[in-house]
Amino acid sequence: MIAAYQGEPGSNSAAATQHLFPGITELPCTGFEQALDAVTLGTADLAVIPVDNSAAGRVADVHHLLPESGLFVTGEHFLAIRFDLMGVPGATLDDIECVRSHVHALGQCRKVLREGGWRTLVSDDTAGAAREVAELGDVRHAALAPPAAARHYGLEVLRPEVEDDPDNTTRFVVLSREPAFAPVGEGPTMTSLFFAVRNIPSALYKALGGFASSAVNLTKIESYQRGAGLSPSRFYVEIEGHPDEPQVALALHELRFFSTEVRVLGVYPAHPHRRSGVATA
Repeated sequence: MIAAYQGEPGSNSAAATQHLFPGITELPCTGFEQALDAVTLGTADLAVIPVDNSAAGRVADVHHLLPESGLFVTGEHFLAIRFDLMGVPGATLDDIECVRSHVHALGQCRKVLREGGWRTLVSDDTAGAAREVAELGDVRHAALAPPAAARHYGLEVLRPEVEDDPDNTTRFVVLSREPAFAPVGEGPTMTSLFFAVRNIPSALYKALGGFASSAVNLTKIESYQRGAGLSPSRFYVEIEGHPDEPQVALALHELRFFSTEVRVLGVYPAHPHRRSGVATA
């Protein structure tokens, strides 16, 4: 089995993949689209993709790519995000002049950056920033990256757990070519779906009305448009429940009446974090 993810070894995506599938062969990719294409083309069996972060919000482009990929959501995972400040062996905090990381990581570690007064450089990936520092071999350069990156690239942790929010969490979804819908009645489930509304007044209000009247909880709704012009909006939605449960079936029936297309992208077990509020470290 091969799992694709966006980023380099030592990244948070790599950590999520290892938590979900210990021992699986990893396929690091330069971007989200490349990771999804790897599954579509058969180079990988699965993709592990981040969709939301508790501090930074939704991950750009992912909700647009998911419905168009032709892949199915088969699982979810919540990962507690930890960033260490790391440098080359022998470096000290007093040596640092520049800190590298992904733009989101820099934004999630503002306190330590403000305290140090260091200038920053944006890298494509947090683990990639650690690799760059290792390649430079310069005590003046440090990286903000997950703990695994220090081990992978031979760096020393100068200051651990420097994230501003100790509850910082990223949600990942697992994607595959074939659907693997969770059976009904075997625990809490989530359903991911895509729909496009009819081009009529109040279409979205009417399409979602069934969820309210059936007491089905929507945990996410993301809108986007495909192409230019004034075409009706398309939506990516996640709900609590299973399509075979009576109240969910009623809500989906009403949704289909006011939509030109409804496509279920996945039915999968709800991660324990949704109940406990504790993510996997």
